[in-house]
Amino acid sequence: MADTSAKRLLDSDKTGEPAQEVKRGKTDNENGREDGNESVQENVLSGFKTSSVLSDSAREKNIFIYGKVADQDAVVILEKTPIREDSLAELFSGSTLKLEMKNDIYSTYRLQAPPHLNEIKTTVVCPATEKHIKKYQRKESFLVEETEEDYKNITLPYIQKQSFSVQWVYNILEKKAEAERIVYEDPDPDVGFVLLPDFKWDQKQVDDLYLIAIAHQRDIKSLRDLTSEHVPLLQNIFQKGKEAILQRYNLPGSKLRVYLHYQPSYYHLHVHFTKLGYDAPGCGVERAHLIADVIQNLQSDPQYYKTRTLYFPLRADDGLLSKFKEAGRL
Repeated sequence: MADTSAKRLLDSDKTGEPAQEVKRGKTDNENGREDGNESVQENVLSGFKTSSVLSDSAREKNIFIYGKVADQDAVVILEKTPIREDSLAELFSGSTLKLEMKNDIYSTYRLQAPPHLNEIKTTVVCPATEKHIKKYQRKESFLVEETEEDYKNITLPYIQKQSFSVQWVYNILEKKAEAERIVYEDPDPDVGFVLLPDFKWDQKQVDDLYLIAIAHQRDIKSLRDLTSEHVPLLQNIFQKGKEAILQRYNLPGSKLRVYLHYQPSYYHLHVHFTKLGYDAPGCGVERAHLIADVIQNLQSDPQYYKTRTLYFPLRADDGLLSKFKEAGRL
C-alpha cells in the first residue's frame, strides 16, 4: 500500500499477481503525472543497467525489471501492446514471415511486423522506492477475514499511521493535472465526480475499456465508510458514468462491469468501469464489489459495510498483512 508520485502505477491490485496497472511510457509533467505528449522523447533507458527480473507473465506478455538509471533505482515495465482489428490489413500485407514448421494443414511462422505495429508499452518508475520494488516482486497472497472490530483495531490504525497521500487525486479534481483526460465531470460537491481513463487502458480499442470515476467528496476512504447517506452519490456515479460511456464510446451499460475495490488501492472513493468480458486486474470476487450490489445493501441496511465481515487478498510482503498476523488473525 505504498504511495509515490507514480501513484496509480504503484497502487495496482494487491492480489499477489504481477501488477497490471501499466502506464504508457510518456513524459511526466511537473505534477508527476503523464502529460499526454505523443512526441518521441529521449531514450532514458539507453543506460539502464538490469539488476533482476522482479516478475514476468507469459500469459499477460509483460515483464517487471529492477535496475538503475544514472545510478538511481528504477523499475521498468515492458508490456506487449494488443493487436487491434483496424491494423490487421496492414499487419498481413506489410509483415515478413519465416516458416518454422509445417505439418499437413498446420504451419507456424515467425512474423516480423512493421515497427509501428510492434510497439512495447514501456513504463519507467525512477527513482523507485523499496516499496515499488517489493510491489512488483512475485509474492504469495493470503485471503484476510476482516471483522468490524478488525477494521477498527487493525486496518484503520494502519491506514492512519501510514498517512497514504492522495494529493495526486486532488490534483485531478482541482484540474491541476490530467484535466485534458477527463471524459466527464459532474461538479456537484456532494454527488459529483470526474470520469477519466485508467492507465491500464491505452484507449485504442473498447474491448479493454477501463475508466475510473473519482468522487468529489474527500472524506470517504473506502467501502467501510459508506452508509445509506451515500446512496445518492453512488447512484449518480453509476447512472451518469454509464451515460457518459455510452455517449463517448458507444458502449451500453449492459456491457459494463461497475465496481469498487476492497481493500482499495488508494484511500479516496473511486469506482471502476470496465468492459464486461475484459479480465481486468482485481475484478475477481475476492476484491471487487459491484456498485449495484453496494447500493442495494446500503438501502437494506444503512450500516451494512461498517458492520459486516469483509474478505480481501493481501500479498505476503504487505504491511497490513503483518498487522493481522501480529494480532493473531491469520
